[in-house]
Amino acid sequence: MPNQDGTAPKPKSQVPTFDAPTPAGATGALVLADGTVLWGKGVGAAGSNVGEVVFNTAMTGYQETLTDPSYAGQVITFTFPHIGNVGTNAEDIETTTPAARGLILRADITEPANWRSGRHLDAWAKSHGMVGLCGVDTRALTRRIREKGAPNGIIAHAPDGDFDLPALWAKAAAWPGLEGMDLAKDVTCAQTYGWDETEWSLRGGYGRQTAPRFHVVAIDYGAKRNILRCLAASGCKVTVLPATATADEVLGHRPDGVFLSNGPGDPAATGRYAVPTIQGVLKSGTPLFGICLGHQMLALALGARTFKMDTGHRGANHPVKDLATGKVEITSQNHGFVVDEKTLPAGTTVTHRSLFDGSVEGISIEGKPAFSVQYHPEASPGPQDAHYLFDRFVGLMEKRG
Repeated sequence: MPNQDGTAPKPKSQVPTFDAPTPAGATGALVLADGTVLWGKGVGAAGSNVGEVVFNTAMTGYQETLTDPSYAGQVITFTFPHIGNVGTNAEDIETTTPAARGLILRADITEPANWRSGRHLDAWAKSHGMVGLCGVDTRALTRRIREKGAPNGIIAHAPDGDFDLPALWAKAAAWPGLEGMDLAKDVTCAQTYGWDETEWSLRGGYGRQTAPRFHVVAIDYGAKRNILRCLAASGCKVTVLPATATADEVLGHRPDGVFLSNGPGDPAATGRYAVPTIQGVLKSGTPLFGICLGHQMLALALGARTFKMDTGHRGANHPVKDLATGKVEITSQNHGFVVDEKTLPAGTTVTHRSLFDGSVEGISIEGKPAFSVQYHPEASPGPQDAHYLFDRFVGLMEKRG
């Protein structure tokens, strides 16, 4: 029957039937918004969390991945089966409070066998309230994500094996998804602070920058610590500002350069307050370098648009071509949105391109000391092929004097 105004009625969402009993021994489940249920064994904290289910292909660095603020709102499926083999420690973290909604593993958490391990991954996850699930066919789940896109879902751990599947499904189906969601405000710093810690070394641990040559203001949309360490190691005094900082607040620190960090969520949502700030920095002529969400923010500030990818790029093995040199870099990536190349304005050059799907991986601006890349040059986790980008940023500051 049509509505009273003559329009066709919206179809009601079909509530799945959950007639099958819980498999014996199952203490964990992943319930997708379409009603699919994947059973396994719960690990980490008991409870449930809803988010976008994605996969990461990195073979190392699971602790850095789990503490990357860019994973806010997401449940991470690890395609590598041996997760837990190096344990966890207090040094290999990218933020104090992990923002990821959960983790999904193929096998039981591997017992740690590394001299730097200070804590078992299961205990570490419990301490952070992170819900996990193991015993899942991660190959099949990854294939599903690759073919159908990243679904919304809820990950649940019930040690007693008692699951209210209709209630879990209702939460997964009601979750709005990442499009239109500003998550940078949830993971940014609460106030301005200074940073002088440099990169880790085998014999000395983390160092300190005591004689900086330049002053960089980093706008924190969800900054990873190792990015700040790389800036400090490159000779920079770093002042970190919240994501909502205005251009006047940024430039009031009289920086030699401005850095736009990585971060989670929909760039267009964060851009409502970030774009005017970046436009002010561009107008000032201050050298500017952005990565990941910062790259997308720079593109939006130029008048371009972004859109959500079906599966995104997440892993430490993504090939990117530097179009100026022809060299191919193996890069670390974590993003679900991408710059729409067709909307880039005149005077903007695409400098790097993904060899997986041809998407934009870097831009520069004609006549301005500003550039950005979609990937992570700080190698945490991941290769160091793109570390030269920090030197490029320093070179712009040297040139400006």
